[in-house]
Amino acid sequence: MPRGEITGYIDVAQITLYAFWLFFAGLVFYLRREDRREGYPLENEAAGRLKSYDPVLIPTPKAFRLSSGHTTYAPETNVAYETDVPATKREPWPGAPYFRTDTSLQAGVGPGSWTPRHDEHDRTWDGHYRIVPLRVADTFVVHEAGPNPIGMSVLGADRTVAGTISDLWVDRGESFVRYYEVELGAGGRRVLMPATFCTTSLFTRTVSTEALLASQFADVPGHKDPDSVTLLEEERIMAYFGAGTLYATPARAEPIL
Repeated sequence: MPRGEITGYIDVAQITLYAFWLFFAGLVFYLRREDRREGYPLENEAAGRLKSYDPVLIPTPKAFRLSSGHTTYAPETNVAYETDVPATKREPWPGAPYFRTDTSLQAGVGPGSWTPRHDEHDRTWDGHYRIVPLRVADTFVVHEAGPNPIGMSVLGADRTVAGTISDLWVDRGESFVRYYEVELGAGGRRVLMPATFCTTSLFTRTVSTEALLASQFADVPGHKDPDSVTLLEEERIMAYFGAGTLYATPARAEPIL
């Protein structure tokens, strides 16, 4: 019998190849099963409910302990299906586009949709609030060589003054500016404008945004603590500016902005 041959038709190399095929098939099945921890079970659009739980293709829920002390499970098999959405489908088949029935920027549809995150503060590794204004994070300063937006006027998409930058909110965990605090002209209310939705001009000494009109700043979702913001409040603020990028004016809802 030649070396390495088990029978006249099977040898060690062949068994190794078959073992690799079985291992690789199991690995693909495991990875595809783990892919379904987020976003599953799927929604049945026609029936208006979640699809039934498949114990073979969908993994059993796993507990994830968060730094905030909460425990979340993935996948979530008992998640509530949201039915009170201010939008209706144009056509009955799955995947058909929706037509929004609420024209406000806080309707929570399309680019203005948001997730109900915990109404608690994000924290740094040492337990401090992560996103705070410069008046609280006194170890942060604006570099003298760059433009300091504090005191600049804020212009909306209609090039009308919405307010004045009163402070900058920094992320103490990542060391960069997250929000501009805008003091509105009427009443002195202060709202947060995400830094990713605006640009600063050194020559005109203004901060402009294309997401909202100047009049729409009055309805920006607020935050309870004047010196901090929670995860849920951040979600609502970002959603409001996201909705403005498409719904600030009726013309924006057309194919060409």
